[in-house]
Amino acid sequence: MTPQKKMSVFTLSMMTVAAVVSLRGLPMMAKEGLSMIFYILFASVMFLIPASLVAAELGGAFSDKGGGVYVWIKEAFGSRWGFTAIWLQWIQNVVWYPTVLGFAASALAYLFLKPELAENGAYTGLVILICYWLATFLTLAGSGLASAVTKYGALLGTVLPGVLIIVLGLLWVDQGNPVAFLDPGAATAAAGQFVHSAPHARFFPHITGLGSVAFLAGIILLFAGVEVHAVHAGDLENPAKQFPESMFLAAAVIFFLFLLGSLAVAAVIPAKEISLTAGLMQAFAQLFEKFHIGFLTPVMGLLAAFGAIGGVMAWVGGPSRGLLETAKQGEIPPFMAKVNRHGVQINILLLQAVIVSLLAVLYFVMDNVSVAFFVLSAMTVTLYLVMYILMYAAAIKLRITRPDLPRSYKVPGGIVGMTAVAGVGLLGVCFALVVGFFPPSNLPVGNPALYVGLVAAGMVVFVGLPLLINSLKKPGWRQIGD
Repeated sequence: MTPQKKMSVFTLSMMTVAAVVSLRGLPMMAKEGLSMIFYILFASVMFLIPASLVAAELGGAFSDKGGGVYVWIKEAFGSRWGFTAIWLQWIQNVVWYPTVLGFAASALAYLFLKPELAENGAYTGLVILICYWLATFLTLAGSGLASAVTKYGALLGTVLPGVLIIVLGLLWVDQGNPVAFLDPGAATAAAGQFVHSAPHARFFPHITGLGSVAFLAGIILLFAGVEVHAVHAGDLENPAKQFPESMFLAAAVIFFLFLLGSLAVAAVIPAKEISLTAGLMQAFAQLFEKFHIGFLTPVMGLLAAFGAIGGVMAWVGGPSRGLLETAKQGEIPPFMAKVNRHGVQINILLLQAVIVSLLAVLYFVMDNVSVAFFVLSAMTVTLYLVMYILMYAAAIKLRITRPDLPRSYKVPGGIVGMTAVAGVGLLGVCFALVVGFFPPSNLPVGNPALYVGLVAAGMVVFVGLPLLINSLKKPGWRQIGD
């Protein structure tokens, strides 16, 4: 038998970059001006690196069982919390779909040469509904089209626009054009007058309350997903040495892609004018006009939308597959285990399409599209961060209760090292979780109580549901589901 070829450090790094990087986050970071450097560093050190290392140890330890969060947390805390973890990984993705498709809707507005549509809630909600139900039906058909859309969407709709915005941003600065992020803006100027100092662009955010750093929660979400490829730690020649190398390389690439792309948007568009959904296309439109290639704006709108839709196609059938496995294990009612003739989890996909449709209603009822986008982002991040809390806690507990468990990669330093790495991750996650409930001070949220109520209700409902389902679990579910 031919031995399986080992994965290289570079390959695993690029797989991680592909899982994490998304252009839809550039406007959110650009809105922070130079302070984005602080936010990106914070997210890298307090979240990206600890999550990568901890997930690598757990993924290697349970690679024979699939290596997913369901298994990791079930081994540490039992099936109830294992099911809660995989549920949260699934449901946060469901809540995420309207945000990424909101970005696609804004890009399509530039394709139609009607940029003002990007701030129209009814238009955005309608595009979300059409695109998501189309993606669902394509997935249910078991079509190979989904993989093609994903592959070319990533290349043409993420990599190409990402490189182009960075290059054009550098040319903008090189030619001596005004750099918007060096203008402190009205909010910073007012803060500077309050403390009797000259206004200036800030590296550290001006903190007047937790609302001042509320964007941190959304930015941390942009770095989430590294645990997806941690299961490949055992595929390296020397996991103990090479996995940290691959994660640090991936972290560096992610850091610079996000940083340079966000700076390019922030250099061209003043912070107060950046739309969270359309910011990338705002920057492209201005850059293309400056360099006399405005005819490319609708083309870029199409490519950016294609990339976002490709990202959705990649995920529609993925996390729901993990939930299907829990149905087969008897964790959820057997009707959720139903598959069609293509072997696709039909009832789970239809359920998540209904939830996405209900969440898309936010775009119809909220006056500001950027606020609706951020409410959904905050709701998504609270759910995902709870899952990460369970993951870090499981890693620490398993080091104590199962020290002899074979691990292809181990966080160095014994129990102290694991506690330190997972502890840093826990601190970062818990801080982001808290600030996620505070309305951002630089967005016109309208009624702050409504904002907090929506985020809190989303967390209570979506975290409570798996616990309720588990408490109602019946012994016969496994037999019927098999």
